[in-house]
Amino acid sequence: MYNILMTILPIANNNYVAFTFFVGCMAMLAASVFFFFEVSNTDKRWRTSVLVSGLITFIAAVHYYYMRDYYLATNTSPTFFRYVDWILTVPLMCVEFYLITKKAGAKIGLLWKLITASVFMLVTGYIGEAIYGAETQSWVWGTLSSVGYLYIVYLIWFGEVAQLANNAGTAVATANKTLAWFVLVGWAIYPIGYIAGTHGGLFGMDVFHGLSLDIVYNIGDAINKIGFGFVIYSLAQSDKPTLA
Repeated sequence: MYNILMTILPIANNNYVAFTFFVGCMAMLAASVFFFFEVSNTDKRWRTSVLVSGLITFIAAVHYYYMRDYYLATNTSPTFFRYVDWILTVPLMCVEFYLITKKAGAKIGLLWKLITASVFMLVTGYIGEAIYGAETQSWVWGTLSSVGYLYIVYLIWFGEVAQLANNAGTAVATANKTLAWFVLVGWAIYPIGYIAGTHGGLFGMDVFHGLSLDIVYNIGDAINKIGFGFVIYSLAQSDKPTLA
């Protein structure tokens, strides 16, 4: 396996799945460089948030490099590598909600709620896709995964995160609302990939036949991870202290 992943394999012109892995890797890497360089140009209140944004895209870039070569070498979806990526990056994306509302009084308990819900969502999703993906009961695990997702949606739209963001000022409230839309709409891309990649993923029915789950996941990752980072960066740039 190590030798396979260390070999740089060429991409055929019509291999669109591998191409999205390549573009995703380059896009994530470019975003990481930008966020890391901008940390020093960011007000100290938001440096950690911008740094976390860079970590998210950097971790993803490394995994996309491996996933591209794995896919080219085996012609199978790199499910394990993808979930390793997500188990690291998705909780970090949830950490961003805690960081931007911390100055409004967010407690460590909120951080653990977000992390626990995201890990639950990913673990149940992995079980459904990697273990039961070829069986019709994969929809059960997909439904369980959705419970964690919906809890996160509740927290950031109506629950504790939303309330804290509204008390933190206009800039934070606006950023939280934008990030909330990413979670509600952008993260909704992933169930499409799950349904396309499992047998009976939609309540026992096979739909999206012929749609590549990897293309769906790759597009979703690029939109959400890079988009999350730029929302945080925009917040850091707009919420600067006023000079007397």
